[in-house]
Amino acid sequence: MSNSNAETPLGAEPFRPHPLLRSRHLQTVWGPLWRNHPPLQQRQEKLALRDGDHLWLTWAGPTPRQGRPIVLILHGLSGCYDSHYARGLQTCLAAQSVTSVVMNARGTAHRHNDRACIYHAGETADLHDVISDLRTRNPGGVILPVGYSLGGSRLLNYLADTPARCIPAAVAVSVPLQLALCSAQLDRGVARVYRNRLLRELLQQLDAKKTHLRQVAPAQARRLEALGHLDGVRTFRDFDDYIVAPLHGFAGADDYYDRCSAGPRLTAVRTPTLLIHATDDPFMTPAVVPTSDTVSQAVQLEISPHGGHVGFVAGHLNAPVYWLEQRIPAFFAPWL
Repeated sequence: MSNSNAETPLGAEPFRPHPLLRSRHLQTVWGPLWRNHPPLQQRQEKLALRDGDHLWLTWAGPTPRQGRPIVLILHGLSGCYDSHYARGLQTCLAAQSVTSVVMNARGTAHRHNDRACIYHAGETADLHDVISDLRTRNPGGVILPVGYSLGGSRLLNYLADTPARCIPAAVAVSVPLQLALCSAQLDRGVARVYRNRLLRELLQQLDAKKTHLRQVAPAQARRLEALGHLDGVRTFRDFDDYIVAPLHGFAGADDYYDRCSAGPRLTAVRTPTLLIHATDDPFMTPAVVPTSDTVSQAVQLEISPHGGHVGFVAGHLNAPVYWLEQRIPAFFAPWL
């Protein structure tokens, strides 16, 4: 594992998978398919956004108290508060009496939003709104954001701009730092299985949203209907070309990829940020993996040869250990 710091922080051993779990695909699918979660008490909250739409927050752990830290979790594409990594981290933090909240992107968390727009790798306005709300209700407290996959891309793009002063540190995991390369990789070999499942879920969400908007906001429904028939969407480039780009003002998929890939912006990040990545991530190629000369001094790289996509499952087959839920709190320990 590569680390820009010579010493491993206390309580954070390098990731070492069980020999039978070294496969990139087992690492990737273990959590979604086979993880058993203990009971977790969660609270849902509807948050109004500046453009008149809304999203949902999912809280866990103690009720937020003034001056206490809040861990803010951004999920990946087609994810939500119930994604295995989000639920796992919230459970871990609740056991440590730490408050956490998942920012469910618009239209996720099994709920509809009231605008045609969705979310994408470079969308940061909603993150600004959420952080502003958390800062207002918790003056003096720090916000510690964690972004997984596409959520990590949103977070890194936000950090490369002008992040709020209440954010002393951040973590990003398995981020598609070069969108064009990652899109192309998901068209190859076994990776197409992941692509097809994600696209199916996204298109189903979009279809359900269209039905919802016809009832509550017909003008917004017409924006979706103007996209035309989407039966021909077979790849992420198709999805980004025919859906993301026209809904969010990009000239096309290439324009979106160029403007929203977080990799080229890592030199602009000034917030201490831990970037965790596996070189065997099936969603990406080695060319996506950042190096010390492509990031700022504030970015700490931890690159593992194993881990898959948001996997990092250690321990034994009958007693798996979810390493990210040890590593992330260890990195945040000075503020928790």
